[in-house]
Amino acid sequence: MANPVVYVLNGPNLNLLGTREPEIYGSDTLDDIAGMLEDRARELGLEIEMRQSNHEGHLIDWMHEAQAEGAKAILLNAAAYTHTSIALHDAIKAIRTPVIEVHLSDPMTREEFRHISYVGMAAVDCVSGHGAKSYLIALEKVPDL
Repeated sequence: MANPVVYVLNGPNLNLLGTREPEIYGSDTLDDIAGMLEDRARELGLEIEMRQSNHEGHLIDWMHEAQAEGAKAILLNAAAYTHTSIALHDAIKAIRTPVIEVHLSDPMTREEFRHISYVGMAAVDCVSGHGAKSYLIALEKVPDL
């Protein structure tokens, strides 16, 4: 029997992690984060499906796919779409698969426009401010969902 799958969806500009504003986002790349998640997921009896897109519609389609495929949960770092996308909010509300919002930095300590999270209004939980470890902390919450 296959292990339950957790989709890890990453939004715009996260493909640039490691070089993009490392003083805010750290020096880990998305591939580094994927490796850490895969190792921990194995220990938890889970599988990871890691994806990144700079296009909002891809994130929505992947959330629909996660539900259709019976994913255990979705970890979503919607990046800037967190603060702008009612479409992502509605997609989260439209599916039964639980979504955990993830952020490398803590949006509440940054610019005021980052204090609103449309993703967070629909997600079951949020982990932020721990750098790459935010993903690992979020993954630890999945077995209890």
